Amino acid sequence: MHSNLEELWQKLWQQYASLNPNVLDIKSAVEAHTGKEAPNDHVAFRTFRHPSLGIDHLAKTFTDLGYRAKGEYHFEQKKLYAQHFEHESDPSQPKVFVSELKLEECSKDLQDWVNGLLENVSKTKLEIPEICYSGRPWPAPNWIDYQNFYKESEYAAWLSVFGFCANHFTVFINELDPLNTVEAMNEFLEKKGYTLNASGGKVKGTPDDKLEQSSTMAHQLDVEFADGSTHTIPTVYYEFAKRYKLNSDQLYQGFVASSADKIFESTNAST
Repeated sequence: MHSNLEELWQKLWQQYASLNPNVLDIKSAVEAHTGKEAPNDHVAFRTFRHPSLGIDHLAKTFTDLGYRAKGEYHFEQKKLYAQHFEHESDPSQPKVFVSELKLEECSKDLQDWVNGLLENVSKTKLEIPEICYSGRPWPAPNWIDYQNFYKESEYAAWLSVFGFCANHFTVFINELDPLNTVEAMNEFLEKKGYTLNASGGKVKGTPDDKLEQSSTMAHQLDVEFADGSTHTIPTVYYEFAKRYKLNSDQLYQGFVASSADKIFESTNAST
């Protein structure tokens, strides 16, 4: 088990930055421009709803270190369910957002494919404390399968390649003047040449929702598939969040399903 959260965040960040080196440049640029450290609002993970996996399974790394489930979210069209977790005694710790693909609602072909990926993975491999940054515990998929199942669920295709890792980190922008509005942050990123997720608009959510978000599109990386072919596919992305007060001193700590639904599309392949 991890001795502390700081060590866990470090390991997660290192793995995340190895999949998307741009995040290091973005973080440095934001900190240089604002003169402040860019705090982390939340980190997100993906998994399959499966007897040997699921949200509880992946979140155990965090619940063992003092996190508790706080909110739940449904994404009917994408066949996803999610929960977010907050640290019980230290509100300064980043929140954790874990989603799962409801396999039982997917086609039999997709279910068979995922079960096939998992059938040779030992139970021990899925019960390690560092499961959340253990990467892909199953063999690489075939390119043809990745393409076929991407059409049904981009989420499943992405997970088949990258497995368990931070799907995104999120900069909490409230104190980062002059980049403390999502619009200002977006303009700053676009001037630096980064492509933003425009699904549902570049700014997702409103002050009335108590949460505004934006994100870059995922970095593209060359990945080798089981058939020996190499293809450039989306990896992980960087998100930015502004939270608004629920009352005079308490910021909203939850998530907005309609916004998160569009944020998921940051890993879509560019068309």
